Amino acid sequence: MASLVQRPGSSTYYIQFYLSGKLKRRSTGTDSLQIAKEKLRQFESAQARGDALPLPTRTPITDVLTAYVSHIRTVKTAKSAQTDIYYLRDTFGPVCDAVRVTSRKVSPKVKKRPPKPGQDRRRKAQVIEANCFEQITTADIAGFVSGQMKSRGLAPKTANRYREILTRLFNWAMTQHGIRMPNDKNPAAAVERYKEHAPEISFLTLEQIEEQLEALADNVKMQSAVAVLIFAGLRREELVWLTADDLDWKAGTYGLIRVRAKTVGEESWQPKTKRNRGVPVSSRLRPYLEKLRLKGLPGPWLFPNSEGGRYDPDNFSSDLRTLNAAKRLDWSNLDYRHTFGSQLAMKGESLYKIATLMGNSPEICRRHYAALMPESLIDSVEFPSESTPVQQPVAVGSRAI
Repeated sequence: MASLVQRPGSSTYYIQFYLSGKLKRRSTGTDSLQIAKEKLRQFESAQARGDALPLPTRTPITDVLTAYVSHIRTVKTAKSAQTDIYYLRDTFGPVCDAVRVTSRKVSPKVKKRPPKPGQDRRRKAQVIEANCFEQITTADIAGFVSGQMKSRGLAPKTANRYREILTRLFNWAMTQHGIRMPNDKNPAAAVERYKEHAPEISFLTLEQIEEQLEALADNVKMQSAVAVLIFAGLRREELVWLTADDLDWKAGTYGLIRVRAKTVGEESWQPKTKRNRGVPVSSRLRPYLEKLRLKGLPGPWLFPNSEGGRYDPDNFSSDLRTLNAAKRLDWSNLDYRHTFGSQLAMKGESLYKIATLMGNSPEICRRHYAALMPESLIDSVEFPSESTPVQQPVAVGSRAI
């Protein structure tokens, strides 16, 4: 049997009950006797049904973050988990070891970086603070995201990313970690999304592709790597994880690149989508791969670093940026990947095929490349004429003869 009590010097009502022979108290969070009685009724009803207790729990934020980070490191790829941890650290601050930076230090160059358009460095970015995880409200989250946009000049897409990650955090905590939020509602899900701008896609023309590859003619490895990015549409991390065994010279007409999960030595890797795929080698790509094969590979990696080991993705970008800067070129790995999708879209390939080759969802490809396919819609806007046969609608319930 449960009862209501008040602690000395406090007007808040507590529900007092026995659990496994031990006396327990749970705060109702109110000093109104009528509301407290209603919560007591719900509490006793839940006990009688054997349901979970309806009162919110009180869990330190650090405990939830530590458990959640451990969870995402298990179910996500290392890079994807690290990205989520970055957003959690920005949201709550480095409050526990699970979200602290351990892999790199902030260099003086980064600290002196000029502000972004719309960024106001006089506004210090705030973090979400609360006595316990259950006390975080929708207003706290909305205020934090808004403050990030003002102090850092964030794009709406990035602001929505904060909302998305916090929504997943609360969903996991409520369904998998035993957290009971007030009214059993996810506070992050109620935060309004910001309207995102249309994506700005940068890609190379056919002439610029030749210019880029010619600029790297003196470096066979880097030229071949860029050719794979352009003519196969691989992600940067997919490229540096390619091994000689992933290149099937006999499959198809010119060969096949297999993007797949693998373990090399003590390192394991999964594609971003955790789905293996194959990308056919084109007639434009094959000569560059042949040049790479004639040069010889010092180890298992198709594009190794200077010491023969696996190329770190950031180091690869840095080395490529240095080579391009010497030729006054500023294209990036993402530009090469978009070149693959954009050129195929302008050629008239279906978005489903492009999505399959790039390892994306058709919806993402639609947002990025649908605007590059106007020719396929030209005939769609023409009304039927008298000389054009018109298909007559069939009445419901009738049968064709």
